[in-house]
Amino acid sequence: MRGLDDGDGDGARTHDGGTAGPGGGSARTVGPKAAGVTAMAGLAALGLFVAACSTGGTGSRDEGAARADATAAAAPTPTATASGSGPGSDAAKAAPRVDPVALLKGDPKIGARMKADLKPCVADAYPVDTSYGNLTDGPVPDVVVNVMTCGDAVGIGTYVYRGKSGGGTGADGYENVFMAEDAAVYGTIDRGDLIVTKQVYAEGDPVAYPSGEDVITYRWSGKRFAQHDWVHNDYSRGVGEGGAGAGEVSEPVPSPSAAG
Repeated sequence: MRGLDDGDGDGARTHDGGTAGPGGGSARTVGPKAAGVTAMAGLAALGLFVAACSTGGTGSRDEGAARADATAAAAPTPTATASGSGPGSDAAKAAPRVDPVALLKGDPKIGARMKADLKPCVADAYPVDTSYGNLTDGPVPDVVVNVMTCGDAVGIGTYVYRGKSGGGTGADGYENVFMAEDAAVYGTIDRGDLIVTKQVYAEGDPVAYPSGEDVITYRWSGKRFAQHDWVHNDYSRGVGEGGAGAGEVSEPVPSPSAAG
């Protein structure tokens, strides 16, 4: 800026703010401004260089967001058919539905007493739960049948049936490979394992509030189920309706106004 202030009346101003001498040459006063412009241009170039290095020189930290967007764009979107495919879903769709009551009544391993007690609760609704899953790597999904009581829905028997190769959906097409007939027993399938839960009752326990439970895990060993794990849980008797004094009618507590 000093070039704008130091020019004399005889010289013409140039584009860089200096004055031209009588012969058209540049005066010495253009030096400071030209140097300032050059310095500013240099700083700007340096800033661009630093920014460029910061953007591309530190790898995934600086480019994390960009890489995520690129990955999301490149990842194929699963179709409805692909998302519903897989061994589990195919087996579930192909699992033949069986008549659990026919399996139980046609099972030679089940005693006559259990078969006689197996009656419908209402109309033709029997107290049985049926689950399908892969427990024994058989030709078809295995079947777990739980028999319960009508009134309290307490399990009284758990049975596992393995499908025979080429067999049908009737009793002749399955074989009994596991059974547990006990009070308060119930079997489920959990990721290829057979989980059998047995409620433990102490003397005086109501049906709805046992003192504890045994959780037993079974795995198929090729020919039979073998116990793999066992867990026992004791329930607290001081909480809920199963605590001490359950079933007793409590006296109403008078409010302060009524007491006065």
